[in-house]
Amino acid sequence: MKLHLTTPLSSDINKQRQALRAEMRQKRALLTLEQQQQSAQSIIAPALELIERYQAHHLAFYLPFQGEISPLPLIDTLRQQGKAIYLPVLHPFSAHQLLFLAYHSEKALEQNRFGIWQPKLDVRNVLPLNALEMIFVPLVACDKLGNRLGMGGGFYDRTLSQKKLISVGLAHRCQQVEQLPLAHWDMPLTHLLIGE
Repeated sequence: MKLHLTTPLSSDINKQRQALRAEMRQKRALLTLEQQQQSAQSIIAPALELIERYQAHHLAFYLPFQGEISPLPLIDTLRQQGKAIYLPVLHPFSAHQLLFLAYHSEKALEQNRFGIWQPKLDVRNVLPLNALEMIFVPLVACDKLGNRLGMGGGFYDRTLSQKKLISVGLAHRCQQVEQLPLAHWDMPLTHLLIGE
């Protein structure tokens, strides 16, 4: 299934989405360090249960940016279990596409054009998308139906449209709303874990 992000949204829906992004980013920014840490810890047990249920070994994560719930404590736990961890890297030639590279060390990271840390591109560390089993995705907002609103670049929606992946959204409680204003390209999540 090819994802077309060129079809314009109605002006009303687009305004609602932009306003919601601004509101949720502000809410995230107001979370204290203690609240951030508590949220990050609270998702570990349910995430481990999901990973066990699917018997997943090759797992993609993200590095937290601008108040996103941090998967780093979970990643540390999974590394101790011997799981293979991958992080997204902006594709150098294909706009709005992600590659997934093995995550070995914080020393091998660099900032991309958005200021987000990612592994340094090395083709030897790229995992083909069809070998990825589960992907944990960041979000700006989510709803109770399992829908996700991202930052607006469409990177994760394109990834999720290319292969049927088990996708797990991670969010702070303040990021969940009843129902999101959706676009036709928004890919629903398989699971949603809300930090407490």
